[in-house]
Formats: sequence, structure tokens, C-alpha cells
Amino acid sequence: MLGRTFQESFDRADLAGWRERSLSCTADDVSRALNGQGATLGRFAALISPAAAQQLEQLATRAHALTVQRFGRVLQMYAPLYLSNECIDTCTYCGFSRESGIRRLTLSPMRVESEAEVLLREGFRHVLLVSGEHPRIVNAGYLSECVRRLRKRFASISIEVAPQYEDAYRELVQAGVDSLAVYQETYDRDVYDQVHLGGRKKNFDWRLETPERAARAGMKRIGIGALLGLADWRYDALATMLHADWLQRACWRTQISVSVPRLRTAEGAIESLNPVTDVDLAQYVCALRICLPDAGIVLSTRERESLRDGLVKLGVTQLSAGSRTEPGGYEEPDHEAEQFDVADHRSSREVAATLVAMGYEVVWKDWEASLHGTA
Repeated sequence: MLGRTFQESFDRADLAGWRERSLSCTADDVSRALNGQGATLGRFAALISPAAAQQLEQLATRAHALTVQRFGRVLQMYAPLYLSNECIDTCTYCGFSRESGIRRLTLSPMRVESEAEVLLREGFRHVLLVSGEHPRIVNAGYLSECVRRLRKRFASISIEVAPQYEDAYRELVQAGVDSLAVYQETYDRDVYDQVHLGGRKKNFDWRLETPERAARAGMKRIGIGALLGLADWRYDALATMLHADWLQRACWRTQISVSVPRLRTAEGAIESLNPVTDVDLAQYVCALRICLPDAGIVLSTRERESLRDGLVKLGVTQLSAGSRTEPGGYEEPDHEAEQFDVADHRSSREVAATLVAMGYEVVWKDWEASLHGTA
């Protein structure tokens, strides 16, 4: 039964129990899950089980076929544009954490335009505006001004910023934002409390409710996910699956995507608490595609180039490239202001050339802003 809010469904779900069931799945359970349909937690639990790792080739074949069927051989390219690394939160895994010794910088709207010009010259027409969480500096007014300066040049403007109230999201949608990325980081409440030591981000439930506020405000696309490496990856995978499925049914006017980031090294940040292997990540991507065939799957430059190229075949539909993770980094790179170290250092053109050689079509722009009323 679908809860009135995701938190209701989340609190009712025995995710720890589903994780234990996943660990005890057999090869026959995996075969039934591969041949089944629907987005049930039982099916997903089987596909992320240790037993399923022994059938990864079959998972990959099924996931690839579904991706081609639903999305064709098409990869959408986007780039992150960091606005600010100011932050009031203390997050032990993030280079922007309040106690981090990095150089702090917030771009003026004019400087944001200048950074965006670099991305435009590279061919990007989908941009993700990213910032640390500092509500006094990076607020809805500042974000709206940045978006208004960019919206005529980009087909899609997304944001990955501090969670906002519904009215603020409505203001941002009116300014020209069509997509929100908001990651729970981990759905394990105990681990969440352990890695978030202070600031507004420590409020687990406020963050959990964010996609629903954004959907009610009219956001066209919403991306969710967990930062793999904090809690047990199967627990977070099950929670992400539950969340994506709930959003697809409850917020059916909004397109849902899932990102699969792994923890990366950063200034002053902790090492991975629960390491996630390349095989784990590949299995997770396959399971997402099989159980959520219509959801986008997003992969960033956190992963090295050879792994990214391989994961494309398993279900990824959106890729970043040539990314900088510090404000002003496209014009003036500054490693002392980064959020984390990227692993794929190829330029956007190099990534595109590789994808074309693999038989994929690279899409830099797939709709006009005028089609959804933000031109």
C-alpha cells in the first residue's frame, strides 16, 4: 500500500530484513527475479544478492536489452557548474564541510555566466548548478538570479543545492529550473547521524521529504540516490529502490532518475566506511535498470574512465564529463577549493568520441525550454 508520504512507506519498510533476505537468496531466486516483472523489493533484493553476483553476465544482458529498448543507444551529456563551496554543515565525507580548510568562494551571477560560457563552448546544453549548503549566501534569490542569466542559453538547468521549502522551489521553477538532484547520502539513520555532525543537514527527515516538496512545486525531473560507501550498500540500494518506485507512482508527472555515486577522496574527509567494489556497483546498476526500466541512471566523473565506459552498456543514460568540482574551476582551476577528486579526467570531447566509437549517440540537447514553459 502506497503511503501518503514516502516517510510513511520508508518507516514501515523492514529494509534491514530485506537486506538479510538478499544475503540468503539462492541461484533459483535470482533466476525467478530475472524472469519476473515489476519493481518489488523482493525481486530487487534477489538481483543485488551475493548469488546474483555469480550471474552478473545474465544480469548485464538483461539490463542492456532493457536500456536499448527504453532509451535506445543514446547518452545525454551534462556538466556540473559549482556556484559556491561555502557550507554551514559538518559532514565527515565532504570536502566542503564547515571544518574543512579549503579556500572558500562564492561566484557572482556575472562570474557564473562566465563559467557557463566555457561549458557552452564545449557543447553542453544541460547544466547542473551545485553548491555547498549555506542558506544565507546561496538562497532562492541568488539561485534565481543565476538561473535567469543562463536559461536562454541552456536547454535544461538542474540544481543540486541545500533542500528548500516548497515556495522556494516554485520560485526556482518559475526562474527556469526544471530538474532537482537531492541525495539522501545514506538511508541508514544511524550512519546518517554518525557522518552528519552539525548543521541543517543533520535533519534526516527534512532531507527525505525534499523530492516531494519539489514535485509539488512543479519540478519536471528529480534525481535521488545514496552516496555508496557510507552504509552497507545493499541497505542503501534497497532504500533507493523503494524511494524511486514510490516517487514514480506518487509523483507520476515527474521523471525520476537515480544516481550511483561512490565516496571519493576529499580534503579532510573520511575513508569509505563500507567499501563498494566495481562488481558491486555494476550489479547495482543492472538491478536498477531491470526493476526500474524507465528511470534515468546517472553516472558522474567520480568513477574512472574504463569503468564508466563499461557501465554505459549496463543501463546508464546520463553522463557528466570534463567536470570541475570547485567554484570557478572551468576558468581558473583550483584544487584547494574542490569538493572531491574526480577520477575520469577526459575532456567532454574525448568522452563523446569514445561513446560514438562504442556505437552510441551523444545528445547535448534534447528539448527546448519553450516546450515546458520556462523560455
